[in-house]
Amino acid sequence: MSMEVDAVPLPMRSIPHTTATILCYNCGAPIDGTLAAGALCSDCLKLTVDITNGIDREGILHMCRDCDRWHSPPTQWVVASLESRELLALCLRKMRGLSKTRIIDAAFIWTEPHSRRIKLKVTVQAEAMQGTILQQTFEVEFAQHYKQCPDCQKSYTHNTWRAVVQVRQKVPHKRTFLYLEQFMLKQGAHKDCINIKEVQNGIDFYFAQRNHAEKFVDFLHSVAPIRTKKSQELISVDIHTSTKSYKFSFACEIVPICKDDLVALPSKIAKAIGNIPPLVLCHRVGTAVNFLDPNTMHTADLSTPIYWRAPFAPLANVKDLVEFVIMDIEPIAAPQGRFTHAEATIVRASDLGVNDTTYLVRTHLGSILHPGDSAMGYLLSGTQYNNDNFDAILDSKTYAGAMPDVILVKKHYASRKKNKTRNWKLRRLAKEENDMKPRKQDAEREEYDYEQFLQDLEADPELRQATNLYKNAEETAKMKEAMETDDEDEGMEIPMEQLIDEMEEMGMVDDDEGEEV
Repeated sequence: MSMEVDAVPLPMRSIPHTTATILCYNCGAPIDGTLAAGALCSDCLKLTVDITNGIDREGILHMCRDCDRWHSPPTQWVVASLESRELLALCLRKMRGLSKTRIIDAAFIWTEPHSRRIKLKVTVQAEAMQGTILQQTFEVEFAQHYKQCPDCQKSYTHNTWRAVVQVRQKVPHKRTFLYLEQFMLKQGAHKDCINIKEVQNGIDFYFAQRNHAEKFVDFLHSVAPIRTKKSQELISVDIHTSTKSYKFSFACEIVPICKDDLVALPSKIAKAIGNIPPLVLCHRVGTAVNFLDPNTMHTADLSTPIYWRAPFAPLANVKDLVEFVIMDIEPIAAPQGRFTHAEATIVRASDLGVNDTTYLVRTHLGSILHPGDSAMGYLLSGTQYNNDNFDAILDSKTYAGAMPDVILVKKHYASRKKNKTRNWKLRRLAKEENDMKPRKQDAEREEYDYEQFLQDLEADPELRQATNLYKNAEETAKMKEAMETDDEDEGMEIPMEQLIDEMEEMGMVDDDEGEEV
C-alpha cells in the first residue's frame, strides 16, 4: 500500500540576525562592535582623534618687494598674485606633514591687505584607525616677510651685469632717444634691463643675461637704422671644469640723420636709390631713411646697409632752421597722401619791417600752410656750407641752376605760454643719475629738446601712434575751471579720445613730478 504526498514547500522560519552590540566606552552609546574602531562611536572618534596632528599651522612666506615674486624653496622665485592658484600651491608646499593626508579642499580666508597675513582653510582626510577614515578642517596662517631676490640684488649692485647694449648717435640733440624711449615704453622692451644709464651721445642698457641683450638688439634693428658690433671680455675661468665667464658688449650706432634734416646726397647714392635730386629733406626715419625732394615731390628710401658702406653727415639740422612768414600760397598739384605740392611766396620773419626781400619757393606743405602762417625752413641763399657733397651739387650742370633759395620743413606754432600746461603727459624711464649735477647749459639744452619733442607729438599724428599719451587729470580740471581761450596754440591740442588713463607701471618715472611709479 503506497501513500502519495504532494510536494508542498514548507515556509522557512526566519531567524533574527543579531549584531554584536557594544557600548562606547566614552559616552555609553550602543555601537556595532564589528565595525567600531577602538570601541568608540563616530562622535567620540571625531572628538578624541586628531588626524591633523603633525601638520604645521603657521608658516612664513618670503616675498621680494621690488619684483613682487615669492620664494619657492630652495632657489626658485615665482610670480603669483594674492589669492591665486599659484600662491595657494606655494602655501600647501610649505606645510609640513601634509603628505600623510589626502587634501580634499583648500581656500583662502580674507585678511586685511596691510596685515601681511595669509590664512588658509584646508580640509583633509586620513585613516584614523584600521578601516576608519576621518575628515577634518583646520586653518593655517602664514606671515608675509620681505626678502630680496638674487636678481634684484644684482640690479642694486654695481658690475653684476652680464651684457650691455651701448646705443649711440652723434647728433647735437636727443630727439631720437626721446622717441626711442617712448617706443620702448609702449612695447615693453625695457622689462629685462637691470639698469639704464645715460651717457654722452647715447644711453647704456645693462642686462643680467646675454640672450636678453640680444633680444633688445633685435628690437632696435626693427625700429631704427643701426649697425651693431659685438665684443666679449673674459672675466674668469675655472681650470678644473673649463668653465669660462664672459661679459658681452653690443655697440649700436644709429644713423646720424634725423627727421627734418637737410641732406646733400652723394651723386652715386642719389642715382642708386631712384635717381632722386641730391639735395633732399629727411621726412621720416624708420628701419630705413626716407627722403623727399620738395621741388619735384620725388621720394626715396635709403637702406641701412647702403648708408654704412659710405656714411655721410647731414648738411643742416633742426638747430639751423629759420622762421618764415607765408605771404601767399597756391597748390599746383593734387594731394599725395599728407603732402600737397604748392608754390608759396614767403618772407623771413626777421626781415618784416626791415626790407622787402621775398622768396618764391615750392613746398610739400600746401595742405597745412595758409597765408599768414609761420613755417620753419632752411635758408640756402647766402649760406656757406663746408660739405663736399654740397659743393659737388653747386658744380653740377644739372642741379646747380635748380638750387632753391629756401626749403620749408614744417609749420611753426607760437611758443606755449609758461603758465599754460598740457592736458596730457608722458612716462619716462627710470635712469641712473650721476652724482654731479649737469651744467646749466646742458640742462637748458635737454629741456629745449624735450619741449621740441612734445611739440612734434602735438603736430604729427603718425608720431603719436608709436607713443602712449596719458591723461593729466589735474591739469585737465584746471583748464576746465579757467576756460582760457588762446589762439596761439590753435591746432596743437591732442584730442582726448587719443589719450589713455594713467597706469601704474614698474620702472617708470612720472615726467611732471619726477617720481618713480
